[in-house]
Amino acid sequence: MIVISMGKIIFPMMALLVLALVPEAQSWSKEGHMLTCKIAQELLEEDAAEAVKNLLPRYVEGDLSKLCTWPDQIRLWYKYRWSSPLHFIDTPDGDCSFNYARDCHDQHGNEDMCVAGAVRNFTEQLMHYREGSSDRRYNLTESLLFLSHFMGDIHQVWDRDIILQAMSKYYEKDLDVFLKDLQKNLTTGMWSNEIPSWVDCEDLSSCTDEYAAESIGLACDWGYKNVTNGETLADEYFDSRLPVVMKRIAQGGVRLAMILNRVFGGEEEEEIPWPT
Repeated sequence: MIVISMGKIIFPMMALLVLALVPEAQSWSKEGHMLTCKIAQELLEEDAAEAVKNLLPRYVEGDLSKLCTWPDQIRLWYKYRWSSPLHFIDTPDGDCSFNYARDCHDQHGNEDMCVAGAVRNFTEQLMHYREGSSDRRYNLTESLLFLSHFMGDIHQVWDRDIILQAMSKYYEKDLDVFLKDLQKNLTTGMWSNEIPSWVDCEDLSSCTDEYAAESIGLACDWGYKNVTNGETLADEYFDSRLPVVMKRIAQGGVRLAMILNRVFGGEEEEEIPWPT
């Protein structure tokens, strides 16, 4: 079984290696999620920025990144235990593809219980924001935090270790310095011409599936490419995979902004279609 656990992929034949390198509780961790949310918030249009500010608790002073790890913090609480399967996707043994109907379920077979289903669900919930305070069907603050977090998870290919090594080696252990480098690549650097393709999305439902499929494909092509069971990974592995990690963080932020701008913008959005 290939498991994207909070974005991490595990091959059974390499489980010992992966577990030694990737602590389960850490995953993308706060650094990756905060970077994703910081990038997204900088790209919000006026209506979306105002909606996000209104939904966030006052104590974070309008900073979405301060609560982007909240779903990780509460996933094992009794009240939120239902959310635990939403952080990952299980796919069949050796299959480097994603099929929503086949793969998006929890261990009990309940449908839509995976990170792709979570992104769809919380996006659809946030569409009720326009209906005002009279609509009490959803806690839209929680919907915003879940969506923001799961957009990080669905773009995740590796655990936090590559991010932490990069911060120590290249960014003086300063998240803001790391963020500026990502933003530079988005505005004038290597990714600036790619952004239109990242946000090309007519149907948010199918786009979510594409994001999941991208992560699974990258993990197969890069996460375990030229790696053998029990091998100690050297600097060459880290240096060659870091650009992939950085790009996934950036894509997650850009696409989160795209979704929030569409959901909170002035134009009416159709409901997200679910697979039949």
